Amino acid sequence: MDLFEYQAKQLFAAHGVPVGLGEVADTPEQARAVAERIGGVTVVKAQVKAGGRGKAGGVKVAKTPAEAYEHAKAILGMDIKGHTVHRVLVDPGAQIEEEYYFSFLLDRSNRTFLAMASAEGGMEIEELAVQRPDALARVPIDATVGVDLAKATEILTQANFPAEVIASTADTVVKLWETFVQQDATLVEINPLARVASGDVLALDGKVSLDENANFRQAGNEDLEDKDAADPLEAKAKEKHLNYVKLDGEVGIIGNGAGLVMSTLDVVAYAGEAHGGVKPANFLDIGGGASAEVMANGLDIILGDPSVKSVFVNVFGGITSCDAVANGIVTALGMLGAAATKPLVVRLDGNNVEEGRRILNEAAHPLVTQADTMDDGADKAAQLAHSAN
Repeated sequence: MDLFEYQAKQLFAAHGVPVGLGEVADTPEQARAVAERIGGVTVVKAQVKAGGRGKAGGVKVAKTPAEAYEHAKAILGMDIKGHTVHRVLVDPGAQIEEEYYFSFLLDRSNRTFLAMASAEGGMEIEELAVQRPDALARVPIDATVGVDLAKATEILTQANFPAEVIASTADTVVKLWETFVQQDATLVEINPLARVASGDVLALDGKVSLDENANFRQAGNEDLEDKDAADPLEAKAKEKHLNYVKLDGEVGIIGNGAGLVMSTLDVVAYAGEAHGGVKPANFLDIGGGASAEVMANGLDIILGDPSVKSVFVNVFGGITSCDAVANGIVTALGMLGAAATKPLVVRLDGNNVEEGRRILNEAAHPLVTQADTMDDGADKAAQLAHSAN
């Protein structure tokens, strides 16, 4: 789960990381009021989960509360890389002397944690990594040892931070590491980490990604979710603990096991080329031990998607037996009643396949068509979706 800048900086502040942080505003009037409370120069920043806000016109300096009002009025509602701005952060202005970069992240490819730091901050780190890779220090972190003042000093020295700021910044780095670990984050990033006129080094921006797999021990994570921007179907699926991702197609997909579902997406996309270019509408993995209830919940989600014109249920019975899947389909259609109007193509194979097919045959639901193979099922589902358009 990615956080907004203001949420990231609030998290930093809670762990003792020095930040420059104002208040969030949802309207131009609120932005003006915040600027009046802060006094002096302020910065009005679009709150979206995307980089390049400044280049897109989403970050503006305001010398007066009236300017903060005008900037907020222009920024709110703006589209930045497909994200609509619903709120702005009005921060106190800062006289920046130097800008640095620092982050901790999960390095999945090397199965370790990584510190990345540079004495040249402010620009997008991807650009720096390409244009001047030597200016970016990459220091692996031993998870069993962590980061103390000595390690923090080593990282900052390797990143060529000025000698006069290393001592004070090392303490900030330790606190940032504590944030990273204690919040179960996969990324904490400050860009820029800036030395201001007072000599202090502050986090003037922040980016945090949290590991949703750790939500069971991070009770506060639920309050950080951007529920307004969440897709309602994905939110509903999350409540039912389903592995669901909304896509931009017309054929609903249900399978058991991520590998099988991914393969099904490919097969449906290929079959769709012969039927008007229809595509998969979602990823939905009901898991290896799914019950009839889980199957019913999955169908309820997919059939509630107005873009779905047909559904392809592709299950290989293992831990999940085919008869349980068949019962789930029959149960779901019974629960939905007249609300179920979209055709289902069902391909069952594996554990208890004959019993599963018998259950579907006896139910004889007019919306259900059975297929013997994955290719046949994908083709039939694509054909049905195309004919419904």
